[in-house]
Amino acid sequence: MSRWLLWLPLALFAIVAVFAARELRHPNDRTVYSAMNGEPVPNFALPPIVSGKPGLAIADLKTGQPRLLNVFASWCMPCIVEAPQLMKLKAQGIPIDAIAVRDTGPELAAFLARNGDPYARIGDDRDSRVQLALGSAGVPETFVIDGRGVVVKQHVGVISDDDVAALAKAWRDAR
Repeated sequence: MSRWLLWLPLALFAIVAVFAARELRHPNDRTVYSAMNGEPVPNFALPPIVSGKPGLAIADLKTGQPRLLNVFASWCMPCIVEAPQLMKLKAQGIPIDAIAVRDTGPELAAFLARNGDPYARIGDDRDSRVQLALGSAGVPETFVIDGRGVVVKQHVGVISDDDVAALAKAWRDAR
């Protein structure tokens, strides 16, 4: 066996290590964004899901005032994580509506009692039809909708504390 073959495993390891380091420093963004960014929200009307809270329809998003539209579910663990951030946005006077995906009224009411209720309206999207029409790939997702009912920003995933200011700015800019 020639001597250079002794170095082959080390050379292969070095190549893999360089490739892994490059991917860790500059990971690809594999987030699936909605094609609805910049487009009007599709026509829909969802019934209420929680007692005492109105449902949600497209007319509620075309009031002349921008709104946040949160897509969530009581069975979604990341939705629990972002609940405090939604309460912070509500405390800033930002109106928030929601679409509850594949959920039930009692489960959702318990979720809101445990984690806070920042929502003015919650529509019941039992079969995810409106969620899919919005181009939402999962929960949680949040959309900034301008006063004409046009999607101006999409936030995919959990709203972290660092995201609150950016979403509040997007809402203010949508006025």
